[in-house]
Amino acid sequence: MLETPPTEIPAEITDPVNARILAVSEDRIAGFLRDPFIEIGVRSGVPVGQVKERLRAMLAAGTIRRIRQTLMATNLAPGALVAWRVPAERLDAAFETMVHDDPFSGHVVIRSTDAETPGSAYRLWTTLKVPQGYAMQAHCEYLARRVGALGFRVMPAKCLFALGVGHVRRRTIEPGSRADELGDVISTQLVELSPLEWRVLEPLKREFTADEIRDDPWRDRAAEAGVTLEEFCRVGAQLADRGVIGRFSTFLEHVKPSVSGIRVTRYNALFHWRVPGGREIDAGREVGRHHIITHAYWREGGPEFQDVNIMAVAHGTDKATVLAHKAAIDAHLAEAGIPVTYTNVFWGGRSEIKPSEISPLVYARWARAAGMNG
Repeated sequence: MLETPPTEIPAEITDPVNARILAVSEDRIAGFLRDPFIEIGVRSGVPVGQVKERLRAMLAAGTIRRIRQTLMATNLAPGALVAWRVPAERLDAAFETMVHDDPFSGHVVIRSTDAETPGSAYRLWTTLKVPQGYAMQAHCEYLARRVGALGFRVMPAKCLFALGVGHVRRRTIEPGSRADELGDVISTQLVELSPLEWRVLEPLKREFTADEIRDDPWRDRAAEAGVTLEEFCRVGAQLADRGVIGRFSTFLEHVKPSVSGIRVTRYNALFHWRVPGGREIDAGREVGRHHIITHAYWREGGPEFQDVNIMAVAHGTDKATVLAHKAAIDAHLAEAGIPVTYTNVFWGGRSEIKPSEISPLVYARWARAAGMNG
């Protein structure tokens, strides 16, 4: 029997079958699996052949922007959220530089606030990973010179409390919806890998092409690493046991509309809270249990950002609803006896999202080309 032509396969998130698949595939497949597509089928109740067909169609249509095995990159390379103060006339050019010329910058977002604060001058925000053996400060100083930044603030995560996406699942979450349990405390302690582990990790973390959405999806990756499929899967499982592997995930295009004009989300909000010293973990775990939150961290914002120390990200299609979620979290923190002495919301505008490169070998080549000494 001939397969359905790709143009006739539904590729929007609003299709009921696609929604069932995405509710699982965005952020429910934890760790390393020999065939993650089978697991997506089992957990979504969609036959695995149809899962692959729909994922290929959504990838081709741009509904899904990438499919890949995610890593706990905070455990593999020192990372930070960096806020950049760039003159308005250079802002777009700086954005382009971070997106296209720095493989170590991941999320690149131009943000704004509803009310002017000293931190409002920091419009450009990036996530940054600098591989082990290299200096983040030197990297930021190089980028600041390159884009003409007037200043920057480096905010490494002391620990994480929530890490996941699940935009399709979160579209119908009510403000205040939260887990019964406190959010996890996820360590950012660095892990050293063996040469074999790095050799497997390099092809393992690369994005999948449509042709690779098939049986034995790791087969060619194993050959690229110079190991058998069995050895590749053994090392993958070992990396998962060591806390290096995150999820096998399908990432939606949630910034730009689909070809038919459907948006997964419209508003990207970075919430800031300042809580008393010593209460950061308490506050972070309370924030992290709210279902709307995709990322929550303990980061030190410093004087540039009124000494905030808890940050979290939420997405939504309606600004008032996103603010209602924020208000529910604020009320919950008060009920939990955690004082908040300052809070703010930084709204995302223009943005691009890409994985940060974490390979020391790639960084060495990049640094030589950039004229850096490391």
